[in-house]
Amino acid sequence: MKKNIPMFAIATLSMMLFGRCSGGPPSNLGVKDGKLPPCPKSPNCVSTQSSDRQHGIHALPYHGSRAETMTAILGVVNSMERTTIITQREGYLHVEYRTKMGFVDDVEFYLDDKSQSVHFRSASRIGYSDLGVNRKRMEEFSALYRALP
Repeated sequence: MKKNIPMFAIATLSMMLFGRCSGGPPSNLGVKDGKLPPCPKSPNCVSTQSSDRQHGIHALPYHGSRAETMTAILGVVNSMERTTIITQREGYLHVEYRTKMGFVDDVEFYLDDKSQSVHFRSASRIGYSDLGVNRKRMEEFSALYRALP
């Protein structure tokens, strides 16, 4: 058993050094029938459309018009570290956040005109626990968004 520990450490270090911590983008991203994908059972995801305590987080109100809201979201996203905008289209945004350890998390924003709410989902691509990183990130995002003039 002890022989496996050094190999595991080498494999983990190699993944971090060579960017292999991201896996490929999930195939279920996007909005379908007004809903973002549900969170998996693992604790490494938060969503405004989830009703359970482990995954649920509050949606945000529109910041003016739909266009002004998207501009506000983009401003906050661009102010945060290690972000890459992957998809931007009418009422939807997909952003990759790279953690300090090199792991990639997918964050989606959906502008719901009916409720005038910004729904979002933040999930780790790989692994089980994220030690609360996705929740902390989206709480920080929410605070920055709410502080906008």
